[in-house]
Amino acid sequence: MSFALYLPYYILKPDITIIVIIMAEHPSTILKQKRTDLISSFLEDNNEDFLEQHSRLFDDYFCGVFEESAVGPRMNIVKNPYAVVALGGYGRQEQCIWSDIDLLILFRDKITTEAEDLIREIVYPLWDIGLQVGYSTMTKKECLNLAKDDFEVLMSVLDSRFICGMSKVYFDFKKELMGTFANSKSEKITSWLVENNHIRHQRFGDSTYLLEPNLKDGNGGLRDYHTLLWIAGIKSDLKQPRDLEYYGYLTHDEFEALTEALYFIWNVRNRNHQIAGRKCDQIYIEYQIKLSAFYYPEVSDIHEQVERFMSKLHGHMELIKHQYQMFLAEMGYVGSKKLKKGFFRKHTPIKGLIVKKNMLNFVSLEAVLKSPELLINIFEESMRLKVHLSTEAKRVVKEMSHLVNEDFRSSPGVAKSFENILVTHVPGFTILNEMLNTDFLVRFLPEFKKIVNRVQYDEYHLYTVDKHLLRTVQTLKKFGINEDTDNYQLFHEFYKEIPDRKTMLWAALFHDIGKGEEGKSHADQGAEIVKPILKRMGYKPEFVEIVSFLIREHLFLIKVATRRDINDEMTAISCARKIKDINLLKMLYLLTVADSMATGPKAWNDWIAVLLRELFLKVMHILENGELATTEAVKAVDEKKKRILASVAKKEDIKNLEFLIENMSPRYLLYVSAEDILDHIMLFNNLGDSEFAWNISSGMDSDTRTVSICAKNSPGLFSRLSSIFTLYNLNILDAQIYTWRNNIALDIFTVTPPMDSIFEDDIWSRAKKDLLSVLSGDLDVDNRLQASMLASRKEYKHLLKRPHQVKIDNDSSSFFTIIEVFAYDFPGLLFSITNIFFRLKLDVHIAKVATKLDQVVDVFYIRDLNGEKIENSEQLSELKKTIEDVLDTNN
Repeated sequence: MSFALYLPYYILKPDITIIVIIMAEHPSTILKQKRTDLISSFLEDNNEDFLEQHSRLFDDYFCGVFEESAVGPRMNIVKNPYAVVALGGYGRQEQCIWSDIDLLILFRDKITTEAEDLIREIVYPLWDIGLQVGYSTMTKKECLNLAKDDFEVLMSVLDSRFICGMSKVYFDFKKELMGTFANSKSEKITSWLVENNHIRHQRFGDSTYLLEPNLKDGNGGLRDYHTLLWIAGIKSDLKQPRDLEYYGYLTHDEFEALTEALYFIWNVRNRNHQIAGRKCDQIYIEYQIKLSAFYYPEVSDIHEQVERFMSKLHGHMELIKHQYQMFLAEMGYVGSKKLKKGFFRKHTPIKGLIVKKNMLNFVSLEAVLKSPELLINIFEESMRLKVHLSTEAKRVVKEMSHLVNEDFRSSPGVAKSFENILVTHVPGFTILNEMLNTDFLVRFLPEFKKIVNRVQYDEYHLYTVDKHLLRTVQTLKKFGINEDTDNYQLFHEFYKEIPDRKTMLWAALFHDIGKGEEGKSHADQGAEIVKPILKRMGYKPEFVEIVSFLIREHLFLIKVATRRDINDEMTAISCARKIKDINLLKMLYLLTVADSMATGPKAWNDWIAVLLRELFLKVMHILENGELATTEAVKAVDEKKKRILASVAKKEDIKNLEFLIENMSPRYLLYVSAEDILDHIMLFNNLGDSEFAWNISSGMDSDTRTVSICAKNSPGLFSRLSSIFTLYNLNILDAQIYTWRNNIALDIFTVTPPMDSIFEDDIWSRAKKDLLSVLSGDLDVDNRLQASMLASRKEYKHLLKRPHQVKIDNDSSSFFTIIEVFAYDFPGLLFSITNIFFRLKLDVHIAKVATKLDQVVDVFYIRDLNGEKIENSEQLSELKKTIEDVLDTNN
């Protein structure tokens, strides 16, 4: 687009006029080029004033178009004054690369018919160059009334800034807004802002430790800073952010720290916009790699780059979150609720502490210097009285942290206070988090320093290590409250039965402390790290050994439950032999549950809960009653046979049933319930001459489906059955494969349900037809899966890869060779591996799918076609190499 300037020139004769047309670039074209140059300069040199300079580019554009406007003169600004006003982030001069540009055309008296033409003139060209512009046209009266009814509008105009037009219109409007409206409803507006921000936090989560934090809307994000600004602006009419210090909301040091944090976050936000090519405030995993490479180019290891970057980002967001919380506390808010005047009638008996203005504070610095134990007493009293620490108290804790020395840590009174804080559950009060935020926890437990803000870079953990540990403790203590769910009632029951819960809670606090160290298993590292800590705090050796054991084995139950056949009696027996004590088992079980819950949804769901509970109950039964004898197993099978035969009346049916039972494998009869066996017999009766018969039912939870398939056994059957689930994007969580002596295969799959629940029946119907085609040879499933497998390589290419592994275990089972495959999931992974077993003439009897970090762990119990374990070393090596070759091709 170009501007045409018509200039008259008189040449040769005065009565001859020649019109010369000079084509000039449109201001939007100039703006586009200047933006490109400014952004390039920022990306190369980290321009500190980028936000302001970027905002000025738009100011210059609007002013330029306004001056040259063809519409403006028709609007007669003298008779009907108006102003062009910047709103929101543009108004605050925080214009990031792809942030929206919000405008207000503000008229003093009435909106002219030419206003729409003016919008076309100044806004449309920006749309043409790919920018997002929001605008509104209002009179001063309309805007004031709308701001009165809609606080979202109010916040936007509070951030407004005059650009061009009649300045008096804007400044009169702003004066009237602040003078007659905002101040009269400041408390109501403040409450709305606090509540609205609280709701936003619930939606977007706590950005100070999430794996993919939201820079704007999460807890610790830019909206916390903006909310602080808005509240202070309403109460004190701030003219600039620096006024937060001038009016006493922040100290000089706090404002400087806030400024540094904001600069880094805005810097990251702009680079994130550039990487995404659009407005994007979520730091997705794939973006973190590019961002961390910019900020830490000197670090060669990608994982370390990302962890350093995310640690720094989380640290800055933690500071913003902390300052926002302290600001609200000074305003008299607890969470999102404003406390009434006189609400607190509480007093502390601790000399040197005082409850004042609804908050707990130190009487003086001298009191702390004289009695350093006050530094922990104040947290204990905060928990007891349910009173938050004041802003000043938190400052003092930070400034006096040097008093937390060896003598302080080894004091019996201090140790007793910390233990009290650790074991006491006070809903709504997370005292350990306060200790962490004020640096007290790191000073008191120096071993914590290496895991503060440490990111576990995978798609499995949602939180940094330090926050995960505190969440685990908090989750564990919640088990002390009886909630109305079956699982929680079980957790509550066991929690109350444990005689000394301190050991379990200490283990929860330190179970991942080893992740700050390099080398061997973090569980083994943590088990050693905790010993000198508890020793210096005065605990007896027996106590220390129990905590150490819980830390060392905190992954034991979850690994067994998800990677081993829990129906195999030897699985439970081996667990019982290792744990030995019922109370130890209960503590390990509750620690495992709390750890998984505090990790994220990929670590804890209904399916994992069922597996873990079943394993726990089996192990507890053995510890209570002793190891089952073979005679008891035989007796259990006989009882089951009687129950099955009792379900039929006719002698002929009984004979047929007896014949069928004799063809069932002992393992099948021992581990499958009588009810399920009867259902499988019905399935067998329905098979007839068909390729297969199946039954689909909901599992013990709504998130799984149990698919029981009865078919005539043939080589590679399991591989072909599993392929159909891959074709329909149904993840296999578990598979039990049974072969009867009459050459009937009964494969029981636990899978995720179809994503489209409305058409679930239709999807299963189509899957049944395709499975029939696969088994009859009419559908070449290998070719169908190749396209999905190739496409998936691109999808997972961005992930930080951990090396895949293939482990062979010939010790855990007396009858099977166990193969564990650690790899990044891709469509067809399970099919590819089971296809290898088929080609190498190996039978799969059990398949389980577990997780380890962001990898899946496919576990297979296999035997050769003669029913023997694979003992030949050359055969095992060939098997391992063949699987690894497939993984190399697809990862």
